[in-house]
Amino acid sequence: MGFRERLTTTAAVFVALGVTTFHAPPASGAQSIEEVVVVGTRRDGRSAEDSPVPVDVLGGDEFVRQGNTDMDDLLRMLIPSYNVNAQPISDAATLIRPAKLRGLPPDSTLVLVNGKRRHRSAVIAFLGDGTADGSQGPDISVIPGIALKQVEVLRDGAAAQYGSDAIAGVINFVLRDNAEGGTVEARYGEFYEGDGDSMQLAANVGFPLTDTGFANFSAEVKQVDPTSRSVQRGDAAALIAAGNTNVLNPVQVWGSPEIKDDFKLFGNLGLDLGNGSEAYAFGNWAQRTVEGGFFYRNPNTRDGVFSADGGNTILVANLDPTAGACPVVPIVNDVPDPTALAAVAAQANCFAFNQIFPGGFTPQFGGDIDDASITGGVRGTLANGVNYDVSASVGRSEVSFFITNTVNPNLASLQENIPTSYQPGAYIQTDRMMNLDLSYPIEVAGFHSPLNIAGGIEFRKEIFEIRNGDANSFAIDPNLSEQGFGIGSNGFPGFQPQDAGKNDRGSIGAYLDLEADVTEQFLLGVAVRYEDYDDFGDTLNGKIAGRFQVTDTFAVRAAASTGFRAPTVGQANVRNVTTAFTDGELRDEATLPPTNPVAIQLGATPLDPEESVNLAFGFVFNVGDLAVTLDYFNIEVKDRIALTSTLPLSDADRAALLAAGVTDALSISGARFFTNDFDTTTQGIDLVATYPTELFGGATEFSFVANWTKTEVDSFNPDIIGPTRVRQLEESLPEKRFALTANHAQGPVNGMVRVSWYDEYFEAHLDDGTLPIDGDAAFIVDVELGYDFNENFSVVGGAQNLFNEKGTKNPWADIVGAKYAPISPFGFNGGFWYVRGLYNF
Repeated sequence: MGFRERLTTTAAVFVALGVTTFHAPPASGAQSIEEVVVVGTRRDGRSAEDSPVPVDVLGGDEFVRQGNTDMDDLLRMLIPSYNVNAQPISDAATLIRPAKLRGLPPDSTLVLVNGKRRHRSAVIAFLGDGTADGSQGPDISVIPGIALKQVEVLRDGAAAQYGSDAIAGVINFVLRDNAEGGTVEARYGEFYEGDGDSMQLAANVGFPLTDTGFANFSAEVKQVDPTSRSVQRGDAAALIAAGNTNVLNPVQVWGSPEIKDDFKLFGNLGLDLGNGSEAYAFGNWAQRTVEGGFFYRNPNTRDGVFSADGGNTILVANLDPTAGACPVVPIVNDVPDPTALAAVAAQANCFAFNQIFPGGFTPQFGGDIDDASITGGVRGTLANGVNYDVSASVGRSEVSFFITNTVNPNLASLQENIPTSYQPGAYIQTDRMMNLDLSYPIEVAGFHSPLNIAGGIEFRKEIFEIRNGDANSFAIDPNLSEQGFGIGSNGFPGFQPQDAGKNDRGSIGAYLDLEADVTEQFLLGVAVRYEDYDDFGDTLNGKIAGRFQVTDTFAVRAAASTGFRAPTVGQANVRNVTTAFTDGELRDEATLPPTNPVAIQLGATPLDPEESVNLAFGFVFNVGDLAVTLDYFNIEVKDRIALTSTLPLSDADRAALLAAGVTDALSISGARFFTNDFDTTTQGIDLVATYPTELFGGATEFSFVANWTKTEVDSFNPDIIGPTRVRQLEESLPEKRFALTANHAQGPVNGMVRVSWYDEYFEAHLDDGTLPIDGDAAFIVDVELGYDFNENFSVVGGAQNLFNEKGTKNPWADIVGAKYAPISPFGFNGGFWYVRGLYNF
């Protein structure tokens, strides 16, 4: 069996509530397989062609026929309404990038694996280009593409089926379940610039589990080198021009981070127990280390380290005030007075960080990420015809942060022996869940099909834990802090013991789902779900969806639903201090729980769930081999949860923080918190068309996918959310996007050409509205060519971004050194070539 035929045989699609299938054209002699719906509906045997709302279904081979190796990037290439971009110098968001479906943040999309809810990542994206600030979604980058049988992307609100988070939609990753054979894949690629080398080795193998079961395992190991698309900062260039020979060029790197020791393992097991029942289990373990750059600390101006007066004089530590005053070191024409600096070095009780960092320093920030989960259950059919599924799961995500090439200025008394590497602490998210799902079809007079009645109950426990950092990462010397030295590992201060601890929340949910073909042409489904949380109360949501087959080739479909998203335990309890670029300079800014007294003084209130109303209407055309779907959606979200803009702290605010035990309050310039502050309306249109044909003696399929999405902020509190944040929410993602793809197979040769177009976008560079970047629209071309040497071995070569489009040049590049707009929707690294070998057995 050749590569193209193997791709065709994976086209059996199991999906809920509607489907649009992307697949390779069938090879000569291959048989098409009817699509059957099993996920997201409790009704057996329903054809996906009858679905009332759209879902994109991506065959597993789509995820190995690309140069990308990160799951977020793979989905971005295949789903027009899915957006994810690079996150250079974005704190924890650099480690686990926030992705957006239909213009909404990542925690507005529910992620499932084999139909079961996936646990959240421990990372809260404090910096997320405005659209995802403060989000806490799952980490799907731990899923290796080789483990997937298919991915189903439900493009409609589904809170009435699945509960919290399913406002933008649902992504379900279906794992491979073959009981024999396997695949080994090796892949290598790099950017045209000669950096960002990516090396990956992956394998999948299936084994029989007795005579009636399977055990399928997938593993991946990967290493990715960093990239740099940087220019020298203007202030660093001025230092070099003034004679400072200790300044690197470039002194600050903008690029993709280094990813090392990236290991992923997934297992999927099933066993027929007889009497109509089966046991199943699946789980994963993954780890990786991610390390990227940070903002440069200028040796003349960095507040709290090198200066306390904006760069007029060097900040000199008087380690023993009883021994006398320290010399004043003026800065003239970007040069500290060398005589005064020598006098500081000669005086035992005096110290300046310029003595050990004469060219300043640039911290390196990263994290060790560990992720694990396991789910097990039993499902089947009882003698009375009732279908059941009982399951339990637990998932855990841990991110342990580290920062190097930096200092804690409050350890200045150690002088040349001061530590330059710190462990600031860790975030840990643990989710536990138990489910019981039942369904039973009954005959109803006058209905064309049985009425499927389904119901179930779900118990969830969510735990968010903060572990404090090493003692040096938050150490305080009152003498030095009073002199103006910053507190904590500079760039990412350590979590203090008073920050550490666990917070948890329990919830229970119950649903009822009814579905039937009322007539031969009319399908109708109704669902309602009730959930009760032990911290903010309960919520009730419902959905109605229908499809009417007007003619043999034309159908209309529509849905209306209400939804909600509960605030995460992390959002309600996290405290963090990060370094951000504000008003032209680096400042330490705190994220406080909304129950913190200072946050309350600034306007915070306890968090409530977001509430949404989803409306959808669409058409389905089938004319010969041409299949077209066109769907309109409208999502209103009330009381959206997000981080506020940074609010300045007064001396009284800092005094209140000190009184509350926040011992590093003196070095904090501003604060923000999570809030239910604004309402939005997101609407759009999805168009999908596929057409298989024969060209040049081979099989060809054309597919065209397009998306238009527009978000408007309907109301907000201008004292909390500023105009820059509003514009980011409305314009930082491209409003329109399309992709035209042609797949062709002819004998042992197969190839692909994809032309994508991205609309204009807006970037508030460094989240500063006074540094606007109007990103240009762009075409991106991807190509791939493969050859099957035999039915077992294939070789593929390709290029993504063939013509090396790097996006809009940054008009503010000399400020912090980013050569291109960092949030470009297609990235800023340029063209990438790759080769891969695939062996099937």
